[in-house]
Amino acid sequence: MRYLVLADVHANLEALEACLSHAHARGFDRTLVLGDLVGYGPDPNEAIARVRSLNPVAMVRGNHDKVACGLEQPEGFNAVAKRAALWTYDALTPANRAWLAALPEGPLMLDEYVEICHGSPFDEDAYMFDELDAVRALKVSQRPLCLFGHTHCPISFQLSQERVETLGSTGQPVTRIELVGDSKYLINPGSVGQPRDGDQRASYAIADTAAKLVELIRVDYPIDTTQGKILKAGLPEVLAQRLAVGR
Repeated sequence: MRYLVLADVHANLEALEACLSHAHARGFDRTLVLGDLVGYGPDPNEAIARVRSLNPVAMVRGNHDKVACGLEQPEGFNAVAKRAALWTYDALTPANRAWLAALPEGPLMLDEYVEICHGSPFDEDAYMFDELDAVRALKVSQRPLCLFGHTHCPISFQLSQERVETLGSTGQPVTRIELVGDSKYLINPGSVGQPRDGDQRASYAIADTAAKLVELIRVDYPIDTTQGKILKAGLPEVLAQRLAVGR
C-alpha cells in the first residue's frame, strides 16, 4: 500500500494543492491525515473540503483543530496562535466545526505495521523534537512505523537494539528512508502549510508499506498568494511573513 501522508495543513490551500498535484503524479493508493487541518491559514473551509474529497482512510485531530471547533480553549496558545484560532472558529461553517469536533484522538492503529498520531503515541499534544522525546515514544508505540506531526519539521527516528538514530531534513526534493529489519520508526512528514525547518517549501510524505520505504518530499507553491490571503483576511501579519522563511 502506498499512503499519501499529510500533516499540519493549517488552512494553506495553495500548499495543499501543490502537494496533491505532486503526489498524484508520483502515485498513491490511500491518504492519511495527521491533524491540524486548520489554524493560522486563510482557507479553513476550503482545506477541509479538499481533504475530505480524498476520502482519507484514517485521520486524527490536532491541537488547532480542537480549539478551532470549540472543543478546547486556546489557553496554552501564544497571542498570534490564539488570534488565528478565534478567527478560524468564526470563519468555519457550523458543519465543518462539527466535523472537526468528531475527528478521533490519536494514536490510531491502521494495520499491523502502521499507526498514526498528531503529537506522540503517549500524548496527542506532546511535541517530539529530539532523541530524548523519541525514545519514550518509540518504546510505547505499538507498530513498527508510527507517523506523527505537530512539530512542522520532517524527521525520522529509528530504534534498533536500544540505539536511536535520527535523520532530519536534508534539503533535497526527496529524502528516502528505508525501513529495515526489526527496527521501529517515528517519522514526521513535515508540514504542508507552515514548515518550520528553515525550508519554505511545502512538505509531505509517501509511505510504501510493501516496499518498506518512506519518502519525505518538498514542493514549491505560490507563497505570495497565500500571504496575500492572510493579510486580506486580517490575520496577524507575522503569519504571512513566516511562510517565506519556513519558520
